Amino acid sequence: MEMTVNPYPLHPECPDLRRLADNPAEALLRAEAGIVAAENAAEADRYRRLEELEEAQHDGRGVTRRTFVAGAAATATALATAQFVTTSASFAATKTGTLIHVFLYGGLDGLSLVAPADDPVLTKTRPDLLLGNDSLALGRGFKLTSAFAPLEKWLKAGQLGFVPAVSDPRLSRSHFQAADACNLGGLPSETAGRGWLDSLVDSLGKGTAFRSVGIGSTLPRSLVGVNGALALNSVGELRLNGDDRYRAATEKAIRGLFTGINHPVEEAVQEGMSALATAQKLAAKPYQPLAGVQYDGVGRSFQQLAQLIKGGANVRVATVGMGGYDTHENQGTREGGQLWRRLNELATAMAAFFTDLGDKAADVTIMVSSEFGRRVASNQGGTDHGHGGVVTILSGRRLAGSLLGTWSGLNDLDSGDVPEYNNMFNVYGSVAQGRFGLTTAQVDKIFPRQKYTPMKLYA
Repeated sequence: MEMTVNPYPLHPECPDLRRLADNPAEALLRAEAGIVAAENAAEADRYRRLEELEEAQHDGRGVTRRTFVAGAAATATALATAQFVTTSASFAATKTGTLIHVFLYGGLDGLSLVAPADDPVLTKTRPDLLLGNDSLALGRGFKLTSAFAPLEKWLKAGQLGFVPAVSDPRLSRSHFQAADACNLGGLPSETAGRGWLDSLVDSLGKGTAFRSVGIGSTLPRSLVGVNGALALNSVGELRLNGDDRYRAATEKAIRGLFTGINHPVEEAVQEGMSALATAQKLAAKPYQPLAGVQYDGVGRSFQQLAQLIKGGANVRVATVGMGGYDTHENQGTREGGQLWRRLNELATAMAAFFTDLGDKAADVTIMVSSEFGRRVASNQGGTDHGHGGVVTILSGRRLAGSLLGTWSGLNDLDSGDVPEYNNMFNVYGSVAQGRFGLTTAQVDKIFPRQKYTPMKLYA
């Protein structure tokens, strides 16, 4: 004889769970919420009849929801695809706006992005990787790859700039080690494994559940920490699992279970449910970019951010990742080449994003960086791992120039690499400081082992 296990273990006060949902987990959650609500209503009525507060304080009942927190939290987490986040930081409010960090994985050859025009060192050591005659003129005798032509409008407006020769002594030529240090803002031992963007969020004050967002299936190291960043591939995927027929009731049950419980998890769950509601509202109809704007390739990640920002989600920091920059061979610096195409895809996406944002672009800054630069000399059509990369800044604010920071030439290379004229974390910190109006002391806390020196990046 076969035995069938009932998937709906009967609660003594709710003998027929099947009426609540087909899914046992959802049915149990809503049943428990109903029981708790009834118990609390009874307790509230009883307390009103008591003349002495002391009797109520010593009574053992009335704590049902508090004692149920652990089990309900586990159920809610299992049901939800969203991360329930906190807004624990409550420092002084900063300027509004959004900082987006785009990380180019693989090690971008900065000299294929921007380079000093007609430099004799480059002519001698990389004749096959020089920028073409179609390059765009930058300040201080530099030129910019034609791959970035889609951003020429913002270059002419003084909103696109580049910091050359960016590195840090902590960076090795290992992709893993260098990317880790860049995202943490130092070595793991110096940062306790906490990302620099998560540390930045500490200074931005309270916000919505979307105040820190990583576009992708997993969070980058820069957002790992204590502030509960969201990782998502698309706005529409942020939804409560389960049968659509019962979703509204399940959401109501979760909110009810985590209201007035006098427990830190209450704020986290309520913020998580608010994030779900916002995402559902935004995803209710297909997103329509501004007329003429099209998102392709990495641009699809920017589209998700545009939807959130234009939808009022109050994103403060966000990340986008893009691979394909480890160009040991067939680098193709000029039009149509491998690296040229990657950079053109990025520039096209950034241009579409800023166009789509319209007036809201005034409050957005994009910073693009990579784990390291590459060696100055070419290696039969490619380049090996090096130092001295480039940081790109596209901002709604006017910048101090199209070529920013210190540049002292290529006459004295650092073991074949571009020297570190501009420290990476000074650049990171200065971008954030200018975007959000932070004090130097606030930036110091973001990079605990770095003696932060502000740079003039904005006009």
